[in-house]
Amino acid sequence: MKIFITGGSGFIGRHLTNYLLRKGHQVTAVARSSDRKLIRHDNFHYISADTTQGGIWQEALKGMDAAVNLAGISIFKRWTPTNKKRIYDSRILTTRNLVESLPSNNRVVLCSTSAVGCYGNRGDDLLTESEPFGTDFLAGVSRDWEAEAFKAKDKDVRVVTMRFSIVLGKNGGAMEKMVPAFRFFVGGPLGDGKQWFPWIHIDDLISAIMFVMENKGINGAVNFCSPNPVRNRELAETLGHILKRPAFMPAPAFFIRLFLGELGSSFLSSQRTVPDKLLAYGFNFQYPDIKEAIRNILES
Repeated sequence: MKIFITGGSGFIGRHLTNYLLRKGHQVTAVARSSDRKLIRHDNFHYISADTTQGGIWQEALKGMDAAVNLAGISIFKRWTPTNKKRIYDSRILTTRNLVESLPSNNRVVLCSTSAVGCYGNRGDDLLTESEPFGTDFLAGVSRDWEAEAFKAKDKDVRVVTMRFSIVLGKNGGAMEKMVPAFRFFVGGPLGDGKQWFPWIHIDDLISAIMFVMENKGINGAVNFCSPNPVRNRELAETLGHILKRPAFMPAPAFFIRLFLGELGSSFLSSQRTVPDKLLAYGFNFQYPDIKEAIRNILES
């Protein structure tokens, strides 16, 4: 297959590119960064461009079999009005430009990122793909993000919106931010730790992307998460146990909200998501259990 990836220089983009190249596919990736530290391979082509702006990068979509839309700046900074606009525009404008450039072809599939934050703060509710969007900032971004992607259906393109949970992997993602605190004996749950923590191992995420690309019956929203979400306290205890560090230093909810504002509130949100569609189509998770997933990441 010929596969086009936006956000190709990020944590997930690099893992996906390596996986696809090992499988013999041709990959074209686009991102803002230079290509100095990226992959060198005969089947890999890199384009440095700002995908929120139209440009010659869009010409590369001609003849592609699939597009994977991973672009979007990090949400992990204080949500000032300026940063909110950057978060929104990096996702919506990129997706709009990508869809406009896709060929009209029913053999093409667009796999466009979204997030389980689309459901908002839902407590203990079990969240399948049929649940409605929430009403907070991240839910609004996800709603508009997915709406832009689904415009590709007018071109007879199959569209899958990939609602990512927290991605756990080595040398990047959430683990890169969590582990140092535990190593320095200041790790623990966020707030009371009762909120549900939806997660997925990077290897399962990458395999699931390939799975939905290859299975033509899959379309619409798909939860990309382990079938076994855990509460934040269990995550902290598991990390502490494997690292042989205590996990009794909770970050009080008051201080999280005080120092991080609206972003802090999102850290305390609860999404008990389950991957109904992936399971219904027979996807097998290599790491469905949080302990085995974290042990693999930290001990490999």
